[in-house]
Amino acid sequence: MSRLRIRNIVSAAIGLIVIGFYFSACKQDSKATPDTYKSGTIYISVDESFKPVMEEQIKVFEKTYPEAHIKASYKTEADCFRDLYSDTTNRMVIVTRGLTREEDNYFLDTLRYAPAWDNIANDAIVVIVNRANNDTLYTLDKLKKQLTGQVNRNQKIVFDGLNATSTVRFTLDSILKGQKFDTSVVQAVSSSKEVIDYVSKTESAIGFVGISWIGNPEDSAQVNMLKKVKIAYVACEVCEDTPFVKPLQASISTRRYPLVRGLYYILKENYSGLGRGFVNFLNQERGQLIFKRAYLGTRMDFEVRKVKINE
Repeated sequence: MSRLRIRNIVSAAIGLIVIGFYFSACKQDSKATPDTYKSGTIYISVDESFKPVMEEQIKVFEKTYPEAHIKASYKTEADCFRDLYSDTTNRMVIVTRGLTREEDNYFLDTLRYAPAWDNIANDAIVVIVNRANNDTLYTLDKLKKQLTGQVNRNQKIVFDGLNATSTVRFTLDSILKGQKFDTSVVQAVSSSKEVIDYVSKTESAIGFVGISWIGNPEDSAQVNMLKKVKIAYVACEVCEDTPFVKPLQASISTRRYPLVRGLYYILKENYSGLGRGFVNFLNQERGQLIFKRAYLGTRMDFEVRKVKINE
């Protein structure tokens, strides 16, 4: 057999292989799940403070829409924003604030559109103490003095990190109002769960966590946590008789509990894809009911009203 004939046979074989790969790739592409309200795969970043409730939201959404896959990473709020800016695979973040005007303008310049964002629920920062601690009444002024080391310096105060977390940022903005922590009093651990564990083992400790981690009496894991720690009362500053209130759903919705913050989505999607479908789910009845069961303040009014039916 001549070399020319062998070369032609080899070339033909290679051509058939290439064509085969091409049609195989086309076939795989045709089977790829389309990115719609109810199908596809997206990557999102979520503030770790909201891990329990957002895990439940994603679980129910994916069960409702089996072709939808939401890959969530739980991290500090600052890391969520870093993902929003620099991770091209990241489609959405769940955090405790919306975008500033400068951030809106930045994305408008770089993406040629501004990401959609809005409030989807309201959360509370919970003050927790050890079960053996009988001091469960706090005012904002008392918390401020303890955080700055002016009183009760023997009580360690524990956060889910000293930098970059939304709980720390909220405390600096809403309680300290520009003052700084006394770092000999304030300590950091790496997660909300570790805050609860530390307080449960340290009689004099005080911890700050989001209510999503400990406020749901219908969650067996959270009920077990509440056997180890207690939720403290904080003085209501807008009430006539200034009672001390717990972060219950009613006191969160009415802002009678003073340590309330919003929960927001920020979505990098300028079309009707899976990100928008998940946002719609969070805003509508099923998603809002999940927030309600987690004892967050909801945007949707679920108040039951008595009605009279005329026969």
